[in-house]
Amino acid sequence: MSKFTIEPHFRLQEWVAEEKGYFRAEGLDYDFRELIRSTEGQHHNKANQGAFQSIEKGREADVSCACHWTVNVAASNGHAKLYADVYSVAPSGIFVPVDSPVRTPADLAGIPISVGFQSGSHYSTIQALEQYMPAAEINLTFEDGMLFHRMELLIEGKSPAAALFNGPYYLAEQLGFRKVIDTTFMIAAMIKDTVDPEDVRRYFRALRRAQRDIDLRPELYTHYYKNEFPDRFHDVMDTRRWGPGERIVFETYSKEAFEQSFGWIAEHKIFAEGRMGSGDYDRSTVSFIAG
Repeated sequence: MSKFTIEPHFRLQEWVAEEKGYFRAEGLDYDFRELIRSTEGQHHNKANQGAFQSIEKGREADVSCACHWTVNVAASNGHAKLYADVYSVAPSGIFVPVDSPVRTPADLAGIPISVGFQSGSHYSTIQALEQYMPAAEINLTFEDGMLFHRMELLIEGKSPAAALFNGPYYLAEQLGFRKVIDTTFMIAAMIKDTVDPEDVRRYFRALRRAQRDIDLRPELYTHYYKNEFPDRFHDVMDTRRWGPGERIVFETYSKEAFEQSFGWIAEHKIFAEGRMGSGDYDRSTVSFIAG
């Protein structure tokens, strides 16, 4: 049987588990592949090619993740199985330059907001702003959708507003950009059909140990963000000031959560007609009980 492939993805837990030997302690035979930094942040998300498209093409990791909305649709189309025993929550928000006239969420009406296409920032920005304005006034732009690219354009003053999460969220905050509204969202795990269930259990037991370490002493581990940030940002990063980022929740991603989020996507017509898949929780998910 081939080795279990682990690919970290914008969060701390895999880095902590790898360097503390938790994967090895669980007996996991694995390859650890960092792809975000090595591709200068271009891996997965590109303009008008977001999380869903990367799942369609196929990801290298045996266990991967994306916002729960996208994973629901991808699993409903048979591209992966949603792993229902865990989910995670990522800090995210819409940021503007310090001198921006935007002061309240309502001020964002008509303002171009850079988000990732069919990715967490896309859905969460709509969810947050539809409390303040009709859909026609929420002006999303996908051309700069890749997370690090839209962060860079915001920092360079070339973007009036951007939706950021995890590490880029903290860097924008550190540099003095103003968060107009929080858009925190859920992330779901997904697995390949060929994965060994016992390897999945080992993987998540290691991440549970890493999560406890991060909860206890986050300041010891925020330096791991640099492992995925492109080198061009390192000189301005002070990760001592950053927070723990995405938190893995070892609870069930329930049928109710699946159906509510799936219904929300259908209502907002984010996917073209015929692209939503079955919407069947039982057919789209798998449970191996990680604990």
